[in-house]
Amino acid sequence: MYHLFLDDIRTPDMIYEPKQAQEFIVVRSYTAFVAYIQENGLPQYISFDNDLGLDANENLAPDGLAAAKWLVYESGLDLKNLQFYVHSANPVAAEQIRGLLNNYIAFLKQN
Repeated sequence: MYHLFLDDIRTPDMIYEPKQAQEFIVVRSYTAFVAYIQENGLPQYISFDNDLGLDANENLAPDGLAAAKWLVYESGLDLKNLQFYVHSANPVAAEQIRGLLNNYIAFLKQN
């Protein structure tokens, strides 16, 4: 199992202790997030940023909430044992990501 760090700028050592930081695979975009999980399966742990900058056309890129929604609505993966942390500096989006994932995981555990 692996740990995934979704952030367009920061590195894991900016958020986690050095030993923990070494455990992460870093992806910088929604597209890279989806592709990495499709190739390697669901990580044991995901650390989410929300605001992922601009895409190649200078438009807002899909964000961490879009990545969380992909996991819940499109991935088809069993998220029951997923562990995650939201390290985003955007408090509203961070709460949306936490709420979506916590509620979905709780639903899976009840059924």
